[in-house]
Amino acid sequence: MDYLLLRTLHIAAVATWIGGMLAVAGILACRSQGMAPLLASLRMWDRRVTTPAMLLAWILGLVLASTGGWFPQAWLIAKLFLVLCLSGLHGMLVARLRKEATNPVRQTWPGRFGFLAGILVATAIITVLVIVKPQT
Repeated sequence: MDYLLLRTLHIAAVATWIGGMLAVAGILACRSQGMAPLLASLRMWDRRVTTPAMLLAWILGLVLASTGGWFPQAWLIAKLFLVLCLSGLHGMLVARLRKEATNPVRQTWPGRFGFLAGILVATAIITVLVIVKPQT
């Protein structure tokens, strides 16, 4: 497959994944009473769109890294670490979404705004690493 097409599909998958994570984190952070139907719809969206986009981003990213011969480079190792952290964060958000969607009583969630910040900071650092590709 053409490198440009792989890269384009990877970027589209990443944008979909990060957008889905931001939607889940934002809605959970600002949740109010009576949002059960929205949370159920968001859960379905995550299962059908966001999670497959994450998996596609991982697969295409690994294919791009192997075809580009970037595996021993430090910037890629740092990027993979941050992407792994984002994947874990996605899992935590999905678990929280499931808990909130099945429990109509609103519970306090102390770190709810930290998730939004974590997603944005990790995405920004990954973007810089990919564009600059700093050599060590």
